[in-house]
Amino acid sequence: MYTEGELQEILAIALQGGGDYADIFTEEKVSNSVVCEDDLIERVNSGLEAGVGIRVLSGSSTAYTYTNDLSLPAVKKAAHVASKAAADGDKGVTVIDLCPRKPGTEFKILRRPEDVPIDEKVEAVIRGNKTARAVDERIVQVIVSYGDVRQRIQVANSSGALIRDERIRTRFVIHVVAQEGGVIQTGYEALGGLTGFELLTAGEPERLAEMAAKQAVLMLGAKPAPSGRMPVVMAAEAGGTMVHEACGHGLEADLVQKELSVYTDKLNKRVAAEVVTIIDDGTLANKYGSFSFDDEGTPAGRNVLIKDGVLTSYMYDRLTARQDGHPLTGNGRRQSYAYRPIPRMTNTYIAPGNTEPEEIIAQTEKGLLVKKMGGGQVNPTTGDFVFDVSEAYLIAHGKITIPVRGATLTGNGPKALEEIELVGSDLGFAIGTCGKEGQGVPVSDAQPTILIKQLIVGGTGP
Repeated sequence: MYTEGELQEILAIALQGGGDYADIFTEEKVSNSVVCEDDLIERVNSGLEAGVGIRVLSGSSTAYTYTNDLSLPAVKKAAHVASKAAADGDKGVTVIDLCPRKPGTEFKILRRPEDVPIDEKVEAVIRGNKTARAVDERIVQVIVSYGDVRQRIQVANSSGALIRDERIRTRFVIHVVAQEGGVIQTGYEALGGLTGFELLTAGEPERLAEMAAKQAVLMLGAKPAPSGRMPVVMAAEAGGTMVHEACGHGLEADLVQKELSVYTDKLNKRVAAEVVTIIDDGTLANKYGSFSFDDEGTPAGRNVLIKDGVLTSYMYDRLTARQDGHPLTGNGRRQSYAYRPIPRMTNTYIAPGNTEPEEIIAQTEKGLLVKKMGGGQVNPTTGDFVFDVSEAYLIAHGKITIPVRGATLTGNGPKALEEIELVGSDLGFAIGTCGKEGQGVPVSDAQPTILIKQLIVGGTGP
């Protein structure tokens, strides 16, 4: 990391060409992973990534350079290149008074990953593998992975902000495959957060492994899902795949400004049922998408995107906020120093309502209960989506009946939000790596149990 004097010098070089804003993003990232497959520890990897990215803004244009050479001459050269790329006239000498900022949100790490012996990490993975395989003889494949990342960043900008932060994330993921005859089904569980090895408290690897294995085995005996238009109850256990994919990306300001979002020009208009409130919150305690500062040095924030069905805000980075004259929301994120920041989600969720989950089931005469979501595709310009369902059940006369497999959900994001009739009092989170413009960042998403009046369910059953 660089001294305040060195940062001031680099920023001054970056602005020599006439840019009106510059920032420096310095990163050092250490990652560790353990993977068990086919009853063997296949990989134990460690890696170090470090570098500097320099951005210069001139009006609505951006110049971005980066280097993995941390020497001061190399960084000054990168700043000079960015300055030339953004040039619109020599500004002469620029003096920037940097002021260190303290985080408004701090997160406790109880067991730092570097203090945990590798043998203990390997043991957690092995325990998960053994537990999953012991559930049923029809389990034919188990893949268990553990990972931790320690990321130290330094952000300095020409507005005078200087922040230094450390982020520690830990995750545990298990995939299980079960087979009977020609039928193959899978189970999946993932746990992660802005947290240390305390994520894997006693018995946690076994609990996750048993859940994934039981899901795969259960689906072996499931009936083919019916097809047609019907009510769909999405359980909190399904996580927030729906809100993230079918709604969240469309609320990122860069897509809105490019008119690539179905939510363009919808600010302060009703876009969902009155019972729907959607929030993106990077300050949630130890969630996978949380942080103290975003990758532009803006403090993490809690942003209400849709309130009581009305669109109230988009998610902004610095560039898009400048273009709209909007306050920063703390959503400027990047995969690493080698990428420029863009608007991204953090922890995005539908806020809980007042109805008990059991009551939602009881009020559904006939429909589909979705407990686990699979992959899918979404067109953010139109909001149209298709999602696979990995665990589902039929609902008949207000009761959960038989499991069904092979279901897909087809619909339109804004339309689905308008069709939400009931919102449960619970809230279930899922974690993932969100991809956009070739960048992946850690996120979490969540939802309560919700009743959607009608979706098109695809299946092979009657």
